[in-house]
Amino acid sequence: MATPVLISLSAFGAAEVRRLGQLWFTQLSLQAGADGVEVRSELLVDGESELAAIAQVVRALGKDLVYSSADYLWAPDGTLDVPALERALTAAQTLLAPKIKMSIGGFGPGSHSTLLTLQGRLKESKVELVIENDQTPMAGTLAAMQDFFSAASAQGLVLGMTFDMGNWHWSGECPLQAAAVLAPQVRYVHCKGVQRQTQRWVAVPLAESSSPWRAILRALPTGVPWAIEYPLTGDDLVAVTRQEIDHLRAVAASLAKPTLRIH
Repeated sequence: MATPVLISLSAFGAAEVRRLGQLWFTQLSLQAGADGVEVRSELLVDGESELAAIAQVVRALGKDLVYSSADYLWAPDGTLDVPALERALTAAQTLLAPKIKMSIGGFGPGSHSTLLTLQGRLKESKVELVIENDQTPMAGTLAAMQDFFSAASAQGLVLGMTFDMGNWHWSGECPLQAAAVLAPQVRYVHCKGVQRQTQRWVAVPLAESSSPWRAILRALPTGVPWAIEYPLTGDDLVAVTRQEIDHLRAVAASLAKPTLRIH
């Protein structure tokens, strides 16, 4: 199964995306050959009309859509943020996106009883929720992800995961270990290289990453969508974007081949 390659529209830089709009960058991404786009809530300027316009363009070409909500699912006190969930579901409906991405936020032991509420609402909406490891200690560590998926499973709630390859570094975690543990949950991958600069991590293209990105991708399920979430910059953005899409497709094809065992 070929690996779909999407573009997270944040890859083009927040200021530029807000200036030109996510529809403009959606059209650029599709022109460059992307299989779809991830629309970002934090970069919407005119939410409803912008989402409807993107939906029309993407659906006309039969491409994929993911809606990323910057809101946390659970508040710091552990209560389910129902308004945040409803905003995400409403936006996904306008966008005609079958998948939404969110982080767990303040999910904790006191949050377990709210999982049934979440389950019921997702069943009504028929939208798939994929949980992302973010860059925070409360929602981006391996322990936090394991605790959440374990609690959800115990309640009969089966959720997939957005595995962000780069975010583990911000949390001080080993992405290879995380991939080995969480692979069964992974339904979507944020492809993000990293480099360490003075006192901080920065996102870079995979080819420039100091992380063992091939090994990480190899440890994850095949066939799930990959999204470029590292900076895409240059004078000819279509060419740059096409080059990165082609690179990821080549990587996916190489990982799909059986490995030679040397005895």
